[in-house]
Amino acid sequence: MKNKLKKASLVLVLCAGYSFMNSAEAQTTGWGEGAKLQDAEVVVEKDRKIELPRASRNYQKFAVAPPEQGDRNVRYRFSDYRLAEQDVDLQMRVLTIKQDELTKLYGNYLKAGIGNYGTLYLKGYFHNKRSNVASYGADVSHITSARGPVDGKNSAVTNSAINVNGETYMQGLTLGGKLGYGRDKYHFYGFSPKPTDDWVTPNQVFNRVNAEGYMHNHGAGMPLLFRAGLNVNYLNDRYDMRETNIAAKLNTEYGIDDVSAFKVDTDLSLVSHKDSASVSRTLFKVHPQYERQLNAIRLSIGANIAYTGDTVNDARKFNVYPTVRVGVEPIKDNLLIYAGIGGDLQRVTLYHLTQENPFLAPNVRVADQNKGLEVYGGMQANIANYLHLTGRVAYQNFRNMYFYNNSASDSSKFDLLYDDGVTNVFNIYGEATFNYSDELRIGLKADYNKYSTASLEQAFHRPELMASVFATYNFYDKILFNSELYYIGSSFGRIYRPDGTSVLRETDTIIDLNLKADYRFSNRFTTFLMVNNLFAQKYERFVNYPNKSINLIGGVSYSF
Repeated sequence: MKNKLKKASLVLVLCAGYSFMNSAEAQTTGWGEGAKLQDAEVVVEKDRKIELPRASRNYQKFAVAPPEQGDRNVRYRFSDYRLAEQDVDLQMRVLTIKQDELTKLYGNYLKAGIGNYGTLYLKGYFHNKRSNVASYGADVSHITSARGPVDGKNSAVTNSAINVNGETYMQGLTLGGKLGYGRDKYHFYGFSPKPTDDWVTPNQVFNRVNAEGYMHNHGAGMPLLFRAGLNVNYLNDRYDMRETNIAAKLNTEYGIDDVSAFKVDTDLSLVSHKDSASVSRTLFKVHPQYERQLNAIRLSIGANIAYTGDTVNDARKFNVYPTVRVGVEPIKDNLLIYAGIGGDLQRVTLYHLTQENPFLAPNVRVADQNKGLEVYGGMQANIANYLHLTGRVAYQNFRNMYFYNNSASDSSKFDLLYDDGVTNVFNIYGEATFNYSDELRIGLKADYNKYSTASLEQAFHRPELMASVFATYNFYDKILFNSELYYIGSSFGRIYRPDGTSVLRETDTIIDLNLKADYRFSNRFTTFLMVNNLFAQKYERFVNYPNKSINLIGGVSYSF
């Protein structure tokens, strides 16, 4: 920077010197020999003053007027430019995935048929269709046979029922309920011998009412899961028997972490029974248990604490059963092996006993079944997602296990008997099912019970072996076949004769084959044929009560 200033100063000095030399040269030329001075007089006034007039100043600011605003009309011009049409043959085609259409649902169907023995078969099912808000429906059933296996109308039977149900789904909570009514009519046709030719058998009519309400939460990540329910069962018959059972149930599970949880199951049942006597029966159970997953091992430890108010056969009122269960899953989701010990107090009511044996005598006494000890082991296996196996072996002992036996006063009716002591039971259960797509399904079930009674001569009307083989086959969604072959071993009952003597009778060994075929004309219209007891054996499940021979029912069903 300093060098630049020095250079600029030198240039100015040189320029000034050059100008001065040119000016001196000009003066020399003007005042030279050719020039002459003119005479002149110069007067210098010493006292003269030079005066200038006063200038006027303007203190006003200049005002600049703003430009006038006028209407601005902006005009837009749109030009529609079009490309020249070109015929281009595109060889590439965009592939799209076709939206899958939902299968049309028919939430309702009606089914009607007729058969031998004067049988009328009616069923109806009504339900709402797809909904993520609520589920509700109803079903009705009426099956009646004007004649039966013995003496025509004296062994007729009628079963009718209507049920409604519904559920509503909220954020993390489900509420639901059921309400049902059933009416069953039977005849006590197990007389031997027949009193007179014109004798009309007495009949029995059961009226059943069932009401249930429940709620449970659901959702991933909830540490506490629960299911609560309240159930009311009411039963009466034509012999002025009434029974009401109010039962409450609460199941809870609290997840401590990913591998352990604490569960508590609670049951309360209050039974009011009235016939020739009035009886109140109370049952309360609480079952706390701790579960933990240790790699492939799942361990459960707890206790079952139960109380019953029964007095039949000097029933034990307060009971504590330790429960331990160990499960091993060497192949996840395909093989489970388990073993354990436990016990339970099982509620028994006439509501369920009369469904199992509708020929009970009046004024029977009912007691809860006390399973004092059970040692068990079993397995579950899935093979290639087609074959499912289940097996279980258990040794059990019971107090107040009930048995049916013909009444001493009327052999066409049955009393409830209880073993005076401990009844030991060795149980083996097995089940295998084979599923091949939706076309073929085959299954086998077997339940073997070896009873060892303390005071009863036989385990009356409790067969040792019950087994069944079933199969379904779907032929091109046009014809559907169902079949079931079941086996029930013989059992025993002691009947009393009019002369006061008695005899031990053995029931029949039952082998029964049932077949059913449906032919679908369309998605709505189907015909069906059912054949029960194809071997036409009038076997006895209960002493003096032979079953129907071959029973045919044919009809149609309509979906809408």
